[in-house]
Amino acid sequence: QLQLVESGGGLVQPGGTLRLSCAASGHTLDYYHIGWFRQAPGEEREGVSCSSSFGTDTDYADSVLGRFSISRDNTRNTVYLQMNNLKPEDTGVYYCAASHLTVRARATRLASDYEYWGQGTQVTVSS
Repeated sequence: QLQLVESGGGLVQPGGTLRLSCAASGHTLDYYHIGWFRQAPGEEREGVSCSSSFGTDTDYADSVLGRFSISRDNTRNTVYLQMNNLKPEDTGVYYCAASHLTVRARATRLASDYEYWGQGTQVTVSS
């Protein structure tokens, strides 16, 4: 069973930087599409970025394009979300999710396309 654990969240001022980690155990992440999602209070879960299996392609929401970057470290079986120039509207609980590559051809930013989820990490952007 694949298990995902997020870390790296915290309180940061506008314009600041955070790097979120999604560490996997149980299976190699190479064979999984990965998505990063966030959810603010009272709002629906939003897909901010995704990475197809083996890192073959990536996608970003317009709201984070140019500020966020998703990457994989195969040696650590971990996926990262580098977040730069953070804004108050980036505040929320951030989740990573995984879907095996046999389920669909590439990663998406739809929450319903993912079978495995981490517990989330809180990101608060505030002065």
